[in-house]
Amino acid sequence: MSDERFLVTGAFGCIGTWVVRDLVRDGIAVTALDLGAEPARWPLAMSEDEIGQVRRRQGDITDLEQVERVLDEDGITHVIHLAALQVPFCRADPPLGARVNVLGTVNVFEAVKRRAERIAAVVYASSIAAYDALEEGGGTVEMSGQPGTLYGVYKRANEGTAHVYWADHGVASVGLRPHTVFGPGRDQGLTSAPTTAMLAAAAGAAYRIPFGGTSQFQYAPDAARAFVAAARATAAGAAVHNLAGMSVSMDEVVAAIVAAAPAAAGRIAYDDVLLPFPGAVDPASFAELVGPIAETPFPEAVADSVARFRDLIARGLVDPARVLR
Repeated sequence: MSDERFLVTGAFGCIGTWVVRDLVRDGIAVTALDLGAEPARWPLAMSEDEIGQVRRRQGDITDLEQVERVLDEDGITHVIHLAALQVPFCRADPPLGARVNVLGTVNVFEAVKRRAERIAAVVYASSIAAYDALEEGGGTVEMSGQPGTLYGVYKRANEGTAHVYWADHGVASVGLRPHTVFGPGRDQGLTSAPTTAMLAAAAGAAYRIPFGGTSQFQYAPDAARAFVAAARATAAGAAVHNLAGMSVSMDEVVAAIVAAAPAAAGRIAYDDVLLPFPGAVDPASFAELVGPIAETPFPEAVADSVARFRDLIARGLVDPARVLR
């Protein structure tokens, strides 16, 4: 084991699951902080032995004292902050979304500020949703207007929090903006539908993705490697970076799914509705920070997802009927 000890907040979520797996496989001690009691997604990516190597702490990031206690009791040296409520949950309960997504992030920065001698930086998840909303898929990628969702507003607020904590207190941070993360474990959020379509294809079921257009897709294991690389980089300032990924049309998404599961031909469809997010963004600044990170080609990532879903269904770890109802 190295001398590093990582705290991953929101560790039971999709990206959190794959981040924890990567850290365990790298021989790094990991503390997983999550409000949930059981990591239901972990068996989708990790063996029982790997799961047993993770220290689990049930806690609420809206409680600063809890966050501080975990940092101290577990001797944390690196923080990857992923805990957040997704777009639909923020829309359904805006006050709760603000507490978790904004106050929770402030708490993480404040706790790290008080332990600057031990924790060098905060790595946190922002989002493509932080960009200005696009009308009918047009316009340029900007930050001069307003996001199109409360979730995006909260994520942009977090980027501002990071900037002020650097300017006022010298707390370094790296914010990463995922776009459309997909793969096993991605079962919540506005852009989770393509993953549900892959599960449907593996299960021999029909599914209609409720949006179309073009999105920048990131395979969950690739996104996790990016967050780990960011946490191990030498960071200064409060930079925010776009994640790499392939800009793919929904026609190409459906074609890749059908290529991986030919029986799904004619059973996977989509609505011609555009998301209010940019279809592609420039990840060059992140590559300058961490260097090249292996990126799974999109067709291979889709095929791998479908194959994993088939295996998970066969082992009783995923119930398509529950997900597709």
